[in-house]
Amino acid sequence: MKLRITIIAALMAMLGSTAIAQSIRIQHVEPQNWWVGFKNPTLQLMIHAKDIAKTSVTVDYPGVTLEQTIAVQNPNYLFLDLNIASNTAAGTVPIKFMLKNKVVATLQYELKARAEGSAERIGFSSQDAMMLVMPDRFVNADPSNDDVPSMLEKSDRNAPYGRHGGDLAGIAQHLDYFTDLGMTALWLNPIQENNMPQSSYHGYAITDYSNVDARFGTNADFKALVEKCHEKGLKVIMDMVFNHCGSNHWWMHDLPCASWLNQSQENHDISNFRLSTQGDPHVAQVDLDRATRAWFDHSMPDMNLTNPLVCNYFIQNSMWWVEEFGLDGIRQDTYPYPDKHAMTMWNVRINDEYPNFNMVGETWISSTAKVSYWQKDAHNADGYNSELKTIMDFPLRDAICAAFNENVGWDTGLQRLYDVLADDYHYANTNNLLVFAENHDCGRFLHTMQGDVRKQKMATAFLAAVRGIPQLYIGSEVLMDGDGAQHSEIRKDFPGGWAGDELNFFTARPEREDDMYQYTAKVFNFRKTCEAIHNGTLLHYLPQNNLYVLFRQTEKENVMLILNATEEARVFDAKHYAEGLRGMTKGQDIISDQNINVESLSIPAMSAMLIKLIE
Repeated sequence: MKLRITIIAALMAMLGSTAIAQSIRIQHVEPQNWWVGFKNPTLQLMIHAKDIAKTSVTVDYPGVTLEQTIAVQNPNYLFLDLNIASNTAAGTVPIKFMLKNKVVATLQYELKARAEGSAERIGFSSQDAMMLVMPDRFVNADPSNDDVPSMLEKSDRNAPYGRHGGDLAGIAQHLDYFTDLGMTALWLNPIQENNMPQSSYHGYAITDYSNVDARFGTNADFKALVEKCHEKGLKVIMDMVFNHCGSNHWWMHDLPCASWLNQSQENHDISNFRLSTQGDPHVAQVDLDRATRAWFDHSMPDMNLTNPLVCNYFIQNSMWWVEEFGLDGIRQDTYPYPDKHAMTMWNVRINDEYPNFNMVGETWISSTAKVSYWQKDAHNADGYNSELKTIMDFPLRDAICAAFNENVGWDTGLQRLYDVLADDYHYANTNNLLVFAENHDCGRFLHTMQGDVRKQKMATAFLAAVRGIPQLYIGSEVLMDGDGAQHSEIRKDFPGGWAGDELNFFTARPEREDDMYQYTAKVFNFRKTCEAIHNGTLLHYLPQNNLYVLFRQTEKENVMLILNATEEARVFDAKHYAEGLRGMTKGQDIISDQNINVESLSIPAMSAMLIKLIE
């Protein structure tokens, strides 16, 4: 930590000739540091120390003004609103805490200069392809941090829901694995401290919002990882959680006030998880409250973002991680569960400081009409605007998992893909949709397809070609399997990530797994430079007996995807697809590397063809 806290002893009282010396030990200051040059000049500091609210505060630094101090129910907290003028120089701001005209504590608070071009940073977009990585289950490059004395849970690789030892160093060692695959961005499950007694390897029970979990590494390690990713052409998307914290978060042992949480530690409900209550014009308040103000789990207290102090804390925490570590994006967990107006404020504040940045919300809703409610500029009947640029396309994910696994019918088989894309009129921006077939919460796609690799290949080609921002889950590319009914099955260790692993998918993949890796790399490396897929229009045709054809087009490029989900080869009818072909009859199949003529084209059974039309 760059924060320097100086404790100054002071005479507090006199009793006869005996002096009683007292001082205040500051336990927490958040944000840990800040910057000059933000558009919003106000910084709100949270100070946590025994009886700190009994003090008065002075600040003496050119350009920095103490606007107000805010005391809350617990006298061990004090919130300071500092105004940082636009011409303020970087440096160390002395903040003095006084009691009876005596200094009882001095905080030396660091104001940094922002990195050049920080405000103009470019977030992830439809030009990117994203890989989701669960740090604990990828690579254990530094066994020395597997067990940390201050952490409650120790490592046990044999425990399905335990800590296995993966770390940031392991990710840093294997960045070429991702770039070779055609990925341009990494989404990491939460890396912040999860000091819980058990089963917090996933990162979603945060106990310190300002520090990396020591079993993953240090804040400095994370900063170095981001820098190394940028050198390799990889963007970094950080997973954040505003809806809930871990029950062992440090503030849970000394809450600032009762309204810091929704419901109490002793008496709380568990959410009904019914997100359709949001935006419902007929909803009963009791049902809406149970969805948004109840706890996510007994070990995950629900944060009350209607409290302005809580809301501001999380907004500033996001900005701190972006600025301190150079992030390229944020993925927000359980997005519709917190107060939606506070979440809008979060988007507005972040986008104001970083207009080209991008944030995606986990919107786990299966209806296009309902999930589109959460995207910026949606035409909502209640007038609500989330200001959230990107949402997760769960309706398309559900369609993908069904489409390749069904017999053809009026509304089954590949018709499901067509029907979901036909609902795109609900969205304000279809390029800002995160598209995927699996993630850390869903069953492995290969398991859903009952091990049929042909289906996994078709789904991979579809994700590479469809509108939006494609996201793979580490292991998709090497056919990792697992039943979604058990998180332990879909969050297995990556083969070769631990010393002594029988299989090492970094150096010697079996033929079947390597074939899938090469297939994935081929379509996504093509996608990396294909403007028609990045920003082109989408034209598709009704599936003909489970033959589905779509085009991605700009004025200069024309790309065609053909999916044949039948057990027989199909002849391509160029006349039927004339509108999409635009007079072009020749091209290159990216997957097979063969030149093709669409007027004599046969599509093999259970396969995809991704064709760049050239004339």
